[in-house]
Amino acid sequence: MSYEVVGITVLWTFLFGYLLVASIDFGAGFFSFYSVLTGHQNKIHNIIQRYLSPVWEVTNVFLIFFVVGLVGFFPDAAYFYGTSLLVPGSLAIVLIAIRGVYYAYNTYGNLGKNSIFYMALYGATGLLIPAALSTILAISEGGVIAADSSGVHVRWSYFFSNAYTWSVVLLALVSVLYISAMFLTYYAKKAGDSAAFEVVRGYSLLWSAPTIAVSVLTFFTINRQNSEHFRNMLDMAWMFVASFICFLIAVFLVWRRRRLGIAFVMVILQFAFAWYGYGRSHLPYILYPYINIHENFTNSTMAVALITAFVAGLFVLVPSLILLMRLFLFDAGYVRGKKGGEH
Repeated sequence: MSYEVVGITVLWTFLFGYLLVASIDFGAGFFSFYSVLTGHQNKIHNIIQRYLSPVWEVTNVFLIFFVVGLVGFFPDAAYFYGTSLLVPGSLAIVLIAIRGVYYAYNTYGNLGKNSIFYMALYGATGLLIPAALSTILAISEGGVIAADSSGVHVRWSYFFSNAYTWSVVLLALVSVLYISAMFLTYYAKKAGDSAAFEVVRGYSLLWSAPTIAVSVLTFFTINRQNSEHFRNMLDMAWMFVASFICFLIAVFLVWRRRRLGIAFVMVILQFAFAWYGYGRSHLPYILYPYINIHENFTNSTMAVALITAFVAGLFVLVPSLILLMRLFLFDAGYVRGKKGGEH
């Protein structure tokens, strides 16, 4: 396996880790606000807070690794993506900062605990951040960026009028809510909180159909945006079929209220098959048609150093996250609210 393939695989894995952890985080924040509007706050708020308290501080580590690695492995990415992501990227950074401020004050102070305004701001960032970040996928398919001797130009009119752009944004929104609801369903069951379980189980079933519908819509809009990528996806159709099968198993288990841990594992596999199938079929391009993993890769010395550092980072970050979950999220006392985590 070449350095290029190893490098992009490691980067894609970090981004997948962010997809899972951040989706649970963002969706939980939105559900926390939504529960206030629907009068379910007393049922699910404590479950959500017990999850968010130990996890929110490590969520963005995955994203930071990806951004640093993207520029390190593919230096031209900074040139091409720097202009196009100036607006959505800056928006995402501001929203992440706002969310971080809310977390800090809500955890260590009194900000937002009884304010509908702060809760609304907190809930909104849970949807706006993934919407902003998802635009990188739309841009990567080509057509949005034009480069010539005078520099890089962004065709914003094409970007905002393009069906694929909005399908990707919509997919990011429904996926966040679906992944988060499925995890919280498992977590509420493990906590023995039947009232919270019934509420978040309803959310899981509610957002399952939109998730698969928008996934299919996005799959076919790629054909209009980038026919070469679409043909590559058809060649790897088995991965997307496997993703759909995992989806059916997960929803069936939640519907039957059985083996909810396995149900969430199926959710992880559902998105893993789709994520790596999409990424593999996108190669050799990172940005059509300007950034190719073979032609725009860094030198071999830098590649070895980066791969070593990032693999080591994975071996530190993933066990640390597992340890965090074992010490807090899945500790018998903590998960039932008998120690720590209540705010």
